[in-house]
Amino acid sequence: MCLIVFAWQSHAQFPLILVANRDEYYRRPTATAHFWEENPAILGGRDLQAGGTWMGIRRDGRWTAVTNYREGEAATAPRSRGELTANFLMGEEPIEHFAAEALHNGNLFGGFNLLLGDDDQLLYCSNREPNPKQLAPGIYSLSNHLLDSPWPKAVHAREALAALICTPNPEPEALLSCLQRDTPYADELLPDTGVGLELERMLSPPFIRSANYGTRSTTVLMKNPHGDISLLEQNYGEGGSKGKCSEFLIRQTDQ
Repeated sequence: MCLIVFAWQSHAQFPLILVANRDEYYRRPTATAHFWEENPAILGGRDLQAGGTWMGIRRDGRWTAVTNYREGEAATAPRSRGELTANFLMGEEPIEHFAAEALHNGNLFGGFNLLLGDDDQLLYCSNREPNPKQLAPGIYSLSNHLLDSPWPKAVHAREALAALICTPNPEPEALLSCLQRDTPYADELLPDTGVGLELERMLSPPFIRSANYGTRSTTVLMKNPHGDISLLEQNYGEGGSKGKCSEFLIRQTDQ
Protein backbone atom coordinates (compact mmCIF):
# COMPACT_ATOMS: atom_id res chain seq x y z
CA MET A 1 0.00 0.00 0.00
CA CYS A 2 1.48 3.29 -1.03
CA LEU A 3 -0.68 6.16 0.15
CA ILE A 4 -2.77 6.50 3.30
CA VAL A 5 -4.57 9.55 4.68
CA PHE A 6 -6.41 9.37 7.97
CA ALA A 7 -8.23 11.46 10.54
CA TRP A 8 -7.56 10.24 14.07
CA GLN A 9 -9.87 11.42 16.86
CA SER A 10 -10.62 14.62 14.96
CA HIS A 11 -14.21 13.99 13.78
CA ALA A 12 -17.13 14.01 16.22
CA GLN A 13 -18.94 11.02 14.70
CA PHE A 14 -15.99 8.94 13.54
CA PRO A 15 -12.85 8.74 15.72
CA LEU A 16 -11.11 6.99 12.82
CA ILE A 17 -11.53 7.79 9.12
CA LEU A 18 -8.93 6.28 6.81
CA VAL A 19 -8.59 6.22 3.02
CA ALA A 20 -5.81 4.16 1.44
CA ASN A 21 -4.54 3.23 -2.00
CA ARG A 22 -2.64 0.02 -2.48
CA ASP A 23 -0.22 0.18 -5.42
CA GLU A 24 1.25 -3.05 -6.71
CA TYR A 25 2.25 -4.98 -9.83
CA TYR A 26 -0.86 -6.26 -11.61
CA ARG A 27 0.66 -9.72 -11.86
CA ARG A 28 1.06 -10.13 -8.09
CA PRO A 29 -1.68 -12.50 -6.87
CA THR A 30 -4.06 -10.88 -4.39
CA ALA A 31 -7.20 -11.76 -2.44
CA THR A 32 -9.60 -8.87 -1.99
CA ALA A 33 -10.96 -7.89 1.43
CA HIS A 34 -12.57 -10.81 3.28
CA PHE A 35 -12.78 -12.38 6.74
CA TRP A 36 -9.79 -14.69 7.02
CA GLU A 37 -10.52 -18.41 7.18
CA GLU A 38 -7.85 -19.10 9.81
CA ASN A 39 -9.10 -16.20 11.96
CA PRO A 40 -12.63 -14.99 11.07
CA ALA A 41 -12.25 -12.01 13.40
CA ILE A 42 -9.82 -10.41 10.91
CA LEU A 43 -11.06 -8.44 7.90
CA GLY A 44 -8.60 -7.46 5.19
CA GLY A 45 -7.06 -8.27 1.85
CA ARG A 46 -4.29 -10.81 1.43
CA ASP A 47 -1.07 -10.91 -0.54
CA LEU A 48 -1.17 -14.44 -1.95
CA GLN A 49 2.53 -14.40 -2.85
CA ALA A 50 4.01 -13.72 0.60
CA GLY A 51 0.93 -14.38 2.75
CA GLY A 52 0.71 -11.04 4.54
CA THR A 53 -1.56 -8.04 4.20
CA TRP A 54 -1.20 -4.33 3.50
CA MET A 55 -4.08 -3.38 5.81
CA GLY A 56 -6.57 -5.09 8.07
CA ILE A 57 -8.84 -4.69 11.06
CA ARG A 58 -10.11 -7.05 13.72
CA ARG A 59 -13.65 -7.18 15.06
CA ASP A 60 -12.48 -5.80 18.42
CA GLY A 61 -11.05 -2.69 16.72
CA ARG A 62 -7.36 -3.63 16.55
CA TRP A 63 -6.08 -2.47 13.13
CA THR A 64 -2.92 -1.91 11.15
CA ALA A 65 -1.55 -0.75 7.80
CA VAL A 66 1.87 -0.67 6.17
CA THR A 67 3.59 1.17 3.33
CA ASN A 68 7.02 0.60 1.89
CA TYR A 69 9.78 3.20 2.11
CA ARG A 70 11.05 4.15 -1.35
CA GLU A 71 14.84 4.42 -1.57
CA GLY A 72 16.12 3.59 -5.03
CA GLU A 73 16.76 -0.01 -5.98
CA ALA A 74 15.18 -2.14 -3.27
CA ALA A 75 17.35 -4.96 -1.97
CA THR A 76 15.73 -8.32 -1.28
CA ALA A 77 14.89 -8.67 2.42
CA PRO A 78 14.57 -11.97 4.31
CA ARG A 79 11.00 -11.22 5.47
CA SER A 80 7.95 -9.59 3.92
CA ARG A 81 6.60 -6.31 5.33
CA GLY A 82 3.09 -7.79 5.17
CA GLU A 83 4.17 -10.24 7.86
CA LEU A 84 4.24 -7.35 10.35
CA THR A 85 0.61 -6.43 9.80
CA ALA A 86 -0.61 -10.02 9.73
CA ASN A 87 1.22 -10.88 12.96
CA PHE A 88 -0.15 -7.81 14.71
CA LEU A 89 -3.73 -8.71 13.75
CA MET A 90 -3.34 -12.34 14.80
CA GLY A 91 -1.59 -11.56 18.08
CA GLU A 92 -2.39 -9.97 21.43
CA GLU A 93 0.91 -8.22 22.14
CA PRO A 94 0.47 -4.62 23.39
CA ILE A 95 0.99 -2.03 20.67
CA GLU A 96 4.13 -0.51 22.19
CA HIS A 97 5.78 -3.91 22.61
CA PHE A 98 4.95 -4.95 19.06
CA ALA A 99 6.39 -1.70 17.67
CA ALA A 100 9.57 -2.10 19.70
CA GLU A 101 10.03 -5.65 18.42
CA ALA A 102 9.36 -4.56 14.82
CA LEU A 103 12.07 -1.92 15.08
CA HIS A 104 14.46 -4.33 16.82
CA ASN A 105 14.07 -6.69 13.84
CA GLY A 106 13.89 -3.87 11.31
CA ASN A 107 16.95 -5.02 9.36
CA LEU A 108 15.06 -8.17 8.35
CA PHE A 109 12.53 -6.16 6.34
CA GLY A 110 12.67 -3.68 3.52
CA GLY A 111 12.01 -0.09 4.50
CA PHE A 112 8.57 0.17 6.08
CA ASN A 113 6.11 2.57 7.66
CA LEU A 114 3.73 0.88 10.08
CA LEU A 115 0.50 2.07 11.71
CA LEU A 116 -0.74 0.15 14.76
CA GLY A 117 -4.04 1.08 16.35
CA ASP A 118 -6.99 0.17 18.52
CA ASP A 119 -9.89 2.13 19.99
CA ASP A 120 -7.67 4.11 22.37
CA GLN A 121 -4.33 4.72 20.70
CA LEU A 122 -2.54 4.97 17.39
CA LEU A 123 1.19 4.44 16.97
CA TYR A 124 3.47 5.02 13.98
CA CYS A 125 6.86 3.44 13.51
CA SER A 126 9.38 3.04 10.71
CA ASN A 127 12.63 1.15 10.41
CA ARG A 128 13.99 4.37 8.89
CA GLU A 129 13.45 6.26 12.17
CA PRO A 130 14.80 5.30 15.61
CA ASN A 131 11.67 5.59 17.75
CA PRO A 132 7.93 4.93 17.47
CA LYS A 133 5.48 7.84 17.82
CA GLN A 134 2.16 7.95 19.64
CA LEU A 135 -0.09 10.05 17.41
CA ALA A 136 -2.13 12.92 18.81
CA PRO A 137 -5.56 13.73 17.34
CA GLY A 138 -5.21 15.13 13.84
CA ILE A 139 -5.22 14.49 10.11
CA TYR A 140 -2.15 12.70 8.72
CA SER A 141 -0.70 11.43 5.47
CA LEU A 142 1.61 8.49 4.91
CA SER A 143 3.16 7.63 1.57
CA ASN A 144 6.52 6.04 0.81
CA HIS A 145 8.58 8.32 3.00
CA LEU A 146 8.16 9.27 6.66
CA LEU A 147 4.85 10.30 8.21
CA ASP A 148 3.56 13.62 6.84
CA SER A 149 6.45 14.02 4.40
CA PRO A 150 5.29 16.82 2.07
CA TRP A 151 5.25 14.91 -1.19
CA PRO A 152 2.75 16.51 -3.61
CA LYS A 153 0.35 13.57 -3.67
CA ALA A 154 0.40 13.26 0.12
CA VAL A 155 -0.31 16.96 0.60
CA HIS A 156 -3.12 16.82 -1.97
CA ALA A 157 -4.72 13.76 -0.39
CA ARG A 158 -4.52 15.17 3.13
CA GLU A 159 -6.17 18.44 2.05
CA ALA A 160 -8.83 16.53 0.12
CA LEU A 161 -9.67 14.38 3.15
CA ALA A 162 -9.84 17.42 5.43
CA ALA A 163 -12.35 19.05 3.07
CA LEU A 164 -14.49 15.91 2.75
CA ILE A 165 -14.86 15.29 6.49
CA CYS A 166 -16.23 18.74 7.29
CA THR A 167 -19.73 17.24 7.21
CA PRO A 168 -21.25 15.35 10.19
CA ASN A 169 -21.67 12.11 8.23
CA PRO A 170 -19.18 11.79 5.36
CA GLU A 171 -20.14 9.10 2.86
CA PRO A 172 -17.57 6.35 2.17
CA GLU A 173 -18.22 6.58 -1.57
CA ALA A 174 -17.38 10.29 -1.50
CA LEU A 175 -14.20 9.65 0.50
CA LEU A 176 -12.89 7.43 -2.29
CA SER A 177 -12.46 10.56 -4.40
CA CYS A 178 -9.66 12.05 -2.30
CA LEU A 179 -7.20 9.49 -3.72
CA GLN A 180 -8.36 9.45 -7.35
CA ARG A 181 -6.17 12.15 -8.93
CA ASP A 182 -4.11 10.46 -11.66
CA THR A 183 -2.35 13.46 -13.22
CA PRO A 184 1.41 13.50 -12.56
CA TYR A 185 2.89 16.52 -10.83
CA ALA A 186 5.40 18.93 -12.36
CA ASP A 187 8.98 17.68 -12.32
CA GLU A 188 10.19 20.48 -10.05
CA LEU A 189 7.78 19.30 -7.33
CA LEU A 190 8.87 15.69 -7.30
CA PRO A 191 11.04 14.06 -4.63
CA ASP A 192 14.31 12.42 -5.59
CA THR A 193 14.19 8.93 -4.13
CA GLY A 194 16.82 7.39 -6.39
CA VAL A 195 14.48 5.70 -8.89
CA GLY A 196 14.98 8.14 -11.78
CA LEU A 197 12.83 10.98 -13.06
CA GLU A 198 10.60 8.90 -15.36
CA LEU A 199 9.55 6.61 -12.52
CA GLU A 200 9.18 9.53 -10.11
CA ARG A 201 6.67 11.04 -12.58
CA MET A 202 4.72 7.81 -12.91
CA LEU A 203 4.53 7.36 -9.13
CA SER A 204 3.75 11.00 -8.36
CA PRO A 205 -0.11 11.09 -8.37
CA PRO A 206 -2.27 9.45 -5.70
CA PHE A 207 -3.81 7.10 -8.30
CA ILE A 208 -1.18 5.35 -10.41
CA ARG A 209 -1.65 3.92 -13.90
CA SER A 210 0.99 2.20 -16.01
CA ALA A 211 1.36 -0.88 -18.18
CA ASN A 212 2.54 -3.22 -15.41
CA TYR A 213 2.02 -1.44 -12.09
CA GLY A 214 -0.67 0.72 -10.58
CA THR A 215 -3.33 1.31 -7.96
CA ARG A 216 -4.99 -2.02 -7.26
CA SER A 217 -7.51 -0.88 -4.63
CA THR A 218 -8.85 2.06 -2.67
CA THR A 219 -10.11 1.32 0.83
CA VAL A 220 -12.22 3.48 3.14
CA LEU A 221 -12.22 2.47 6.81
CA MET A 222 -14.44 4.21 9.37
CA LYS A 223 -15.09 3.58 13.07
CA ASN A 224 -17.76 5.30 15.13
CA PRO A 225 -17.63 6.05 18.89
CA HIS A 226 -19.41 2.75 19.65
CA GLY A 227 -16.69 0.78 17.88
CA ASP A 228 -18.81 -0.11 14.86
CA ILE A 229 -16.62 -0.57 11.79
CA SER A 230 -17.40 -0.03 8.13
CA LEU A 231 -15.03 -0.92 5.32
CA LEU A 232 -15.47 -0.15 1.63
CA GLU A 233 -12.97 -1.55 -0.87
CA GLN A 234 -12.95 -0.61 -4.54
CA ASN A 235 -10.64 -2.79 -6.61
CA TYR A 236 -9.08 -1.95 -9.96
CA GLY A 237 -7.68 -3.93 -12.83
CA GLU A 238 -4.93 -3.11 -15.30
CA GLY A 239 -4.83 0.53 -16.30
CA GLY A 240 -7.12 1.50 -13.45
CA SER A 241 -10.28 -0.16 -14.78
CA LYS A 242 -12.90 -0.56 -12.05
CA GLY A 243 -13.35 -4.03 -10.66
CA LYS A 244 -15.06 -5.55 -7.64
CA CYS A 245 -16.44 -3.24 -4.95
CA SER A 246 -17.06 -4.75 -1.51
CA GLU A 247 -18.68 -3.32 1.62
CA PHE A 248 -18.51 -4.70 5.17
CA LEU A 249 -20.13 -3.61 8.43
CA ILE A 250 -19.13 -4.87 11.88
CA ARG A 251 -21.45 -3.86 14.71
CA GLN A 252 -20.20 -4.29 18.24
CA THR A 253 -23.71 -5.27 19.33
CA ASP A 254 -23.30 -8.36 17.14
CA GLN A 255 -20.18 -9.56 18.98
